[in-house]
Amino acid sequence: MSRRSRSTTGLAALFAVSGVLHFAQPKPYERIVPKALPAKRELVYASGVAELVCAAGLLHPRTRRLAGLASAGLLAVVFPANVQMAADVNRKGSPRAKAIAFGRLPLQIPLIRAALKASREV
Repeated sequence: MSRRSRSTTGLAALFAVSGVLHFAQPKPYERIVPKALPAKRELVYASGVAELVCAAGLLHPRTRRLAGLASAGLLAVVFPANVQMAADVNRKGSPRAKAIAFGRLPLQIPLIRAALKASREV
């Protein structure tokens, strides 16, 4: 059995918490679904399920390779929602909200790197 790195464990925890929040509080997530996409609630639930599946997959050595790749893909797919959030906040948000929204964008890079690293922890 391979040893899981702290970054993989942290990424799994991040996905697990976020996945649960998609179901417990879907409204904030619905607001950041890009305007052009329909069925916002369903997309929020689908991405929540994907995050929970990735979280579980990252924790087990047998599924970590695929889960790491899926996690990197998921982070790339949801990036437009983060861009939408930054664009919305830029129009009518406080300076603090703008800093948070725009600060999240470059954080996708280390998260994707952590996911790809996890895929090699087999």
